[in-house]
Parts: sequence; C-alpha cells; structure tokens
Amino acid sequence: MTTNNKENPFISLIIGIIIPSIILSKFSSPEHLGVLVGFIVALAFPFLLALYNFFIRKKAGFIAILGFISIFVTGIIGVFAFPSEWIAYKEASVPLVIGIMVLISLKTPFPLVKKFLYNEEILDIPKINALLAEKNKTREFEKTLVNGTYMLAASFLVSAILNFVLAKILIQSPSGTAEFNAELGKMTALSFPVIALPSTAIMLVALWYIFGKLKKLTNLEFDDLLAEKIRNK
Repeated sequence: MTTNNKENPFISLIIGIIIPSIILSKFSSPEHLGVLVGFIVALAFPFLLALYNFFIRKKAGFIAILGFISIFVTGIIGVFAFPSEWIAYKEASVPLVIGIMVLISLKTPFPLVKKFLYNEEILDIPKINALLAEKNKTREFEKTLVNGTYMLAASFLVSAILNFVLAKILIQSPSGTAEFNAELGKMTALSFPVIALPSTAIMLVALWYIFGKLKKLTNLEFDDLLAEKIRNK
C-alpha cells in the first residue's frame, strides 16, 4: 500500500532523534520528569512517528517494522530495568538482520537492492529496462545488481558494527536510572553522524556504481537515467 504523503526528513529527524535526545539528556532527572516518565515520554515521539508511518502514510514495510520493534525493545529494557548490555546487541541486530535479508533476497524474485537503489522513485525504470532488452544487456545488468547488493549489505554490516561499538562505549549505567537515560540520549544524538553518515556514504557509492554501469550499458547520460519527476524539478 502506498500513498502520496511524502516524508519530511527534517521533521523525522527532529521527532525521531533530536527531541528524544533532549528529553533523555536534560529532562529525565528526578527534579524534572523523572527517570521512568522521561524515558517513556522520550520514546513516545519515535513510537508515534512509527504509528503515523504505518497507519497514515501506509509505510509498513519490513524495515519500518524492524524499526518499530527496535523502539519497543528499547522501551522494554528501560521500563523493566533489564541489563543495559542488551542495548548494544539490540542496536546491532536491526541493521544486521536487514543486511542478511538483503543478501537472502538475491535468491527471490524481489531483490531488495531494487527497493533501495533501483526503483522508480530515482530512475526511469521502464525506459532503462527497454533499452537493456533492446541491446541484450539485461543479463549483464543483473550481475551489476548482484554486486550492488553486496555493497548494500556491506553498508548495513558497517552500521551494525558501529551501532554495537557506540552502544558499548556510551551505555555504562544500569537501565532504569537517570544516568542510563542520559547515555541513551547521547547515543541517539550521535547515531546520525557516527552511524548514518558512513552507512549512507557506502549506499551512495553503490548507487554511483549502478549509475556508472547503466550509462555504459544504455549509452544514456546521467540526467536521462533519472525518473521524470526528478528531471522536471
């Protein structure tokens, strides 16, 4: 299911990262919201954002569901004061599972690399596929997508490793304490520059690799590869 509602990445960044980080770091001490209430209020923002994506924007895909589960597990660990060490394994597990699913999808009719990198949101797929078929280059391009899949999976592996290391370094206090909340807030704030940027850089390299191969196989210029709605902007 899809809808025309477009996600605003700036608003998502504010709701999903900045506001929770501020609440956990500055307002979860006993003299403010308190440890438990501050923790719950902070997680409520990304939780409600996930619900909005599921039920309003109809973006209930595999990765969105994993993200929702990740938020829920974080809440369970904090509310029930489970060992804080679990955070590191939880943080690493989500991108690791996605990376594994990306590789497994190669054996299915619907490889995930097409959802991430080779899709109609970015590229003029009908025109490209027609040219590849006309030039008998479809099979050669399928090999390109396999290589792109490995690069995409590598980006999630890097994310898993960085998630684990960051959580291990920052989360030192027992869960259910103000110190734990502050550390979780700091980890959330650092997750974008420390984790998202390197992983995104690898994805961009994979996308550039696919673009380069497409230009060579179709003899189209870069702008001609792009989806019409992007070209018309």
